[in-house]
Amino acid sequence: MSNAKKIVIRRSSNLVKSLPLLCLILLLLTTTFTAPAFAADTANGAQIFSVHCAGCHINGGNIIRRGKNLKKQALKKYGMDSIEAITNIVTNGKSNMSAYKDRLNEKQILDVSAYVLEQAEKNWR
Repeated sequence: MSNAKKIVIRRSSNLVKSLPLLCLILLLLTTTFTAPAFAADTANGAQIFSVHCAGCHINGGNIIRRGKNLKKQALKKYGMDSIEAITNIVTNGKSNMSAYKDRLNEKQILDVSAYVLEQAEKNWR
């Protein structure tokens, strides 16, 4: 019976010794993979939208192609319901949509993309 107790004590002491290392690894993993490169500023995105986007997309609509608006249902239908998809189309353009990579920097594109998603969730109200 005393041998069994010694094994348990040895195992638990190894666990206690490795606990700080496990915590450090966990901390590194969570900060490395969950923290964005930089956070979006939707207030800035609203200003950018009003200057560069509202001419064609007033209140989330689309004066060129009515069905391809910025409403939640249309974004989902066309696979544009993620920050990655919206930043890609704002950056590179597509069909009648102009590319903005030469007019806006990455942070501005992220901000306006986040604003579009936020407004779509609110039904542009």
